[in-house]
Amino acid sequence: MLEVETWPELREPVLVVALQGWVDAGMAGSEAIDVMREQLDAGRRFARLDLADLVDLQQTRPEVSIAEGTTRRVAWPEIECVAGRIGRDVVLVTGPEPSLQWPSVIAALVAMADRLGVVVAYGLGAMPAVTTHRRPVEVLATATDESLAEQVGALRTDYVGATGLQTALLVALGDVGIPAVGLWGQVPHYLAGSPSPPATRAVLDRLARLSGIEVDLGPLDRRVERYGGKVEAGLAERPDVAELVQAIEVEHPSMPSGDELVDQIERYLRSQPDQD
Repeated sequence: MLEVETWPELREPVLVVALQGWVDAGMAGSEAIDVMREQLDAGRRFARLDLADLVDLQQTRPEVSIAEGTTRRVAWPEIECVAGRIGRDVVLVTGPEPSLQWPSVIAALVAMADRLGVVVAYGLGAMPAVTTHRRPVEVLATATDESLAEQVGALRTDYVGATGLQTALLVALGDVGIPAVGLWGQVPHYLAGSPSPPATRAVLDRLARLSGIEVDLGPLDRRVERYGGKVEAGLAERPDVAELVQAIEVEHPSMPSGDELVDQIERYLRSQPDQD
């Protein structure tokens, strides 16, 4: 299933995964991978997993390249595997979440990690939360065993419900002895549908502190500053959203615990009238 060009020679690499789809609010995980990929030393794509037959192409559409009126290329959905060095050797895995054959996809990625000698894996993403853009972005952590959870400071202790392929992959890695951590930025739910530079920065900062990966966050700092100004300007034109932000700040002066977040956002959504 995994098409490998040439296996890279790596020393105790870290695997970092961010799949687009469920759940990556504010595109924090996928944009974090993009930032790292731009800063890789000797980075190269060494493998791909073709998703053309594994996704709903009406939901995850191929991309076309047109220049001067001529169709040049159609790029089909795929998962890319890129290796390089950014403070230490890393393997970056990114692409759309497939719709089908999850066990086979997971098995292929676990086999790849085992072959490359991956020593620890991180999954990056974000979820909508009852918070505001005026607060620092919290990063919720989960891990594949209790001792690892204590080391990374996991904030969420209990959850039963739906999950994504990325989490299933982390569990499978843990099952074969590769420690795995999930890092989830908490994005204000009213901004979850658009890119969130603060969430991207928070996830990358937490990843760097835990993994030894060295990321230059300077360019993101400038984006975060511009982002805050744009959101505040947008609130001036949307008094309904501004009222919501104020209500959150009054009702939740501090960040709720991880276990409270889902309950609170579900209660909020149920209380809202239908909007045309």
